[in-house]
Amino acid sequence: MQINYSRVIHLSHIIERNIPLWPGDPAIEFNTVADIQNDGYYLRRFALGEHSATHINAPNSFDSAGVGIDEYAAESLVLSAVVIDVCEVAGNNPDYALSIADILAWEAKYGVIARGSLVILYTGWQHKWTDSNAFFNQDAEGIMHFPGFRGDATQFLLDERQIAGVGIDTHGVDPGKDNSFTTNRLVLAQQGIVLENLTNLDQIPPQGTTLAIAILRLRGGSGSPVGVLAFVP
Repeated sequence: MQINYSRVIHLSHIIERNIPLWPGDPAIEFNTVADIQNDGYYLRRFALGEHSATHINAPNSFDSAGVGIDEYAAESLVLSAVVIDVCEVAGNNPDYALSIADILAWEAKYGVIARGSLVILYTGWQHKWTDSNAFFNQDAEGIMHFPGFRGDATQFLLDERQIAGVGIDTHGVDPGKDNSFTTNRLVLAQQGIVLENLTNLDQIPPQGTTLAIAILRLRGGSGSPVGVLAFVP
């Protein structure tokens, strides 16, 4: 694959202690184990969950027979991105879920989504990253309200467009109130790509960008924090 680009953009958030964490996930820790004054060099140990920060999910996170993140082939982690902007409607309805009609409307403007694409949903949630309460938007019963993909839209993309995966700027490709994780399960059943907590999607055009996803090759990992670079044409 030849990559032609005019600029490169980080699509990953900076990892620090106070980022939004999924309820029940382990706290992020940084501990200094060596410093320049005493040891001649600086070194920290860090700890975080496999699904914290900007991350990728692996099939074994929802299926015990699924592969771990270490089994993803290198070539599967470089792919073309399609960005569908639903910021306006999601701003008025935090439970909004991408529909087949939305996909067809996007295609009417930009053309049919190419096989092997990663379809990214830009919801505007990236701008809520510094406020965990707004990012998860939990109600009095603890139910989260943020946008995502409808299951039938995901099935359409997999069956009719043969996409490679999905991504989003929220903490889940499934809407916050959907605890069945339908989109995750559908994509990961095909060992596809699921990226969550992306950022800087406002700087990515609707099509034509190439992504390079740098995973941590954790043996048997249920996922991994990732560095995602966007090569913008």
